[in-house]
Amino acid sequence: MDRITKSLLTEFSTECGISTLREDVQFEYFSCYLNVGRHLSETFDTADVVTGSGCDTGIDGIAVVINGTLVTDPELVTELESINGFLDVSFVFVQAERSSSFETSKIGQFGFGVRDFFSESPRLPRNSSITAAAEIMAAVYARSSKFKRGNPVCRLYYVTTGNWTGDANLEARRSAEVEDLTSLRLFRDVEFVPVGADEIQRLYSQTKNAISREFVFSDRTVIPEIPGVDEAYLGLLSASEFLRLIQDDSGSIIKSIFYDNVRDWQDYNSVNSEMRDTLGAQDLKSRFAIMNNGITIIAKTLRSTGNRIYIEDYQIVNGCQTSHVLYDQRNNLDQSVLVPLRVIASRDESVISSIIKATNRQTEVKEEQLIALSDFQKQLELFFKSYDDPNKLFYERRSRQYNDDPGIEKTRIVTPGNLIRAYASMFLEEPHRTTRTYRALLDNVGREIFGPSHRLESYYCAAFAAYRLEYLFRNQILDSQYKPARYHILLAGRILLEPENPPAPNSHDMKRYAERISTIL
Repeated sequence: MDRITKSLLTEFSTECGISTLREDVQFEYFSCYLNVGRHLSETFDTADVVTGSGCDTGIDGIAVVINGTLVTDPELVTELESINGFLDVSFVFVQAERSSSFETSKIGQFGFGVRDFFSESPRLPRNSSITAAAEIMAAVYARSSKFKRGNPVCRLYYVTTGNWTGDANLEARRSAEVEDLTSLRLFRDVEFVPVGADEIQRLYSQTKNAISREFVFSDRTVIPEIPGVDEAYLGLLSASEFLRLIQDDSGSIIKSIFYDNVRDWQDYNSVNSEMRDTLGAQDLKSRFAIMNNGITIIAKTLRSTGNRIYIEDYQIVNGCQTSHVLYDQRNNLDQSVLVPLRVIASRDESVISSIIKATNRQTEVKEEQLIALSDFQKQLELFFKSYDDPNKLFYERRSRQYNDDPGIEKTRIVTPGNLIRAYASMFLEEPHRTTRTYRALLDNVGREIFGPSHRLESYYCAAFAAYRLEYLFRNQILDSQYKPARYHILLAGRILLEPENPPAPNSHDMKRYAERISTIL
């Protein structure tokens, strides 16, 4: 292993609290983090995708990503189908080898293991992680009628510390594995990606740096000076230039730039279908700019040079539906399609929150959700960081907002989705809703969850309990076979520590109740 890759592996292992594991196991975690992370917008627990050693069928990591969400339980397949009305599925497989070269035998072993994973009569013995992933896979294909956007995609990442030089034998073996997987007729696309040292270093660098883009924005008007706003423009952007803002290097849509948990992609409902039809009609697509409400982008950094605009650390806070339709219909776009665009540079959180609220009024977002997902979230973020080490946690209001901070352990980052599940399990006693009926939990946001007057201590308590539990799993103190029951374990833990029912969520009694549990934890 070269010195640079080894240094990055050491840094990652320290941040993730896995320094005590063997180096080959650390490298499996590292490889899964880099390559599964390409397909997810939120911070995720790498332990959920690493398949472990022994009976792993030659696969070091498996991730099933449905509608942009990492699925770790078969019941969540049903829930996502209910929420979105469709299933857009990616199967991601990782093989990690510390060797400084790629080997045809390893490519063959990897490919055979993946094919066996999808077999109805598998021949290879499976450990509990492979078995659990296969159960999710079976649940996906049992709902194949919901593949409205086509069959799942299959991505294989073979990671070493060497360099892929295009060797004819390796290329031939890779192509053969792709053909064999394609012949299963289970996927709309199959990709086998070799990842060497240079790519490892590039991917890791991307996880540390905020997304930035430069684009041509000639048809724009400067918005007059506004307190709290550094710079702002309003205008029309060509669809081809806009696509550059929402696509990564591989051509996939960047999930992390859309403001989380306010309004996700709703598939082709009546409004989105009309947009699609407009873009598909030669005589209508030129009218898109006057028929669409447009996109609002907020960036932390903005620089203009002539007609070129550079933005960094940006979010699309309104226009998620339009963005996804444009991306999905990208082959129908031409120079006649223009996108109404507002670009705003601001670091003032109150200004950003007010823009998010105002621009989302036109969508079906409940008032209590907007309040909960802005003001209350900011309070949680500050409250979590107010604790001293080793009890400090970091609440991730925006996707991957702490990725570029090397001083923060990734295991201490709490996502909104995980906090909702942990809080509902411990304090609402509803661990059974964390998968199959998670949508019902989201409907309670702003009332029973993230209520404006709720005590922050109870949310910290739930997050800290989940953090401590994951520590036990990660360090193999608790067997990973119990991970599917993690939210039931959180409820059981609270009952053991405080048998009485939780007090009112906005009361001083709740503050003392949660603090007692946190102190014991």
